[in-house]
Amino acid sequence: MVRLAAHRISGAVRAGLKAVSAHGLALVYPPLCMNCNTLTGSESGMCAECWRTIPFIEQPFCAVSGLPFSHERGEGMVSAAMIADPPVFAKARAAVLHEGPGRQLVHLLKYADRSDLAPGMARWMLRAGHELLESGDVLIAVPLHPSRLRARSYNQAGELARILAQLSRRPQLSGVLVRRKATLRQVGLGRQERIENLRGAFFIEAHRRPLIADRSIVLIDDVLTTGATANAAARTLLKAGASQVSVLTFARVASEGAELLYA
Repeated sequence: MVRLAAHRISGAVRAGLKAVSAHGLALVYPPLCMNCNTLTGSESGMCAECWRTIPFIEQPFCAVSGLPFSHERGEGMVSAAMIADPPVFAKARAAVLHEGPGRQLVHLLKYADRSDLAPGMARWMLRAGHELLESGDVLIAVPLHPSRLRARSYNQAGELARILAQLSRRPQLSGVLVRRKATLRQVGLGRQERIENLRGAFFIEAHRRPLIADRSIVLIDDVLTTGATANAAARTLLKAGASQVSVLTFARVASEGAELLYA
């Protein structure tokens, strides 16, 4: 009885210390808006002003590309571009459009070393990609080439995948998909240039192929622009034995031009 009481007291003390510690931490590092750094009421949250301007992707959208339609076309409808030139991957979904605060968050995560934004961004991806995650077997982040990883210090796609794996209770495979070619930055490249830039960029070693054989893969990245990177990675995974590859990103570019750039 004495031991039980002591245990309960100890548990209460630990809980109290934890609460005090969290309160003290909040005083030193108060929760700020993910986008503009205004004080907010919770961590990984946004102020009311930024929240109103976040370009969330909602229905209706293309069942394959995930690009929003201008008007309702019926459940399961696919855009003409996807019918004419289907991507290598099965489906793509994203939480927000790559504009305004959506673009700003991608930029901060990728270039400003703001890995603290990843948990909030991953939660939005969980909501947007629930159908992909429910049917997917494993998560794989789009890898960086070692030289770029050294320069950037971490892979933003890997951070999002790590947190999504915890939230979705799906395993994440690291080190299976390898980027062996130091590609040029895709920004500013045309369609054919992007395709050539990524040709042979990804690789899976023979002894790792059983890890993905006959499994449905959810490929994770921060942003989907033209689909060239996602297509190249998906093609490599499918050739290595994956049964299906879907793509889940935080943001995606919304333009007819981007939709037409699949190859």
